[in-house]
Amino acid sequence: MHDCLFCRIVRGEIPAAKVYEDDEVLAFRDIQPQRPVHVLVIPKRHITSLAHATPEDTLVLGRMLAVANGIAVDQGSTDGFRSIINTGRVGGQEVMHVHMHIVGGPDPVGPMLKR
Repeated sequence: MHDCLFCRIVRGEIPAAKVYEDDEVLAFRDIQPQRPVHVLVIPKRHITSLAHATPEDTLVLGRMLAVANGIAVDQGSTDGFRSIINTGRVGGQEVMHVHMHIVGGPDPVGPMLKR
């Protein structure tokens, strides 16, 4: 077992505001939301980043994408959302456990990148 922050959340050692869970993935509200809807979706099994993903990770990564719309809608982002997966230092990944941000709300999210 890994001892990263998200693995500890999966094991129930650290509380999280869960919004979705199945056998493969867990989704919970971001503790520092950037938008009215800001949820993190993680695989329950540790994968460090997309740069570390293997063919064996295909199904769980696909599962994360497949549940995203339902989570966004359930959280109040009914007219679309943005999904973001930061990878590594250059990509701005802060927790070394692959995770997808679902961000949205009633208003457009805005430009994708700042200059």
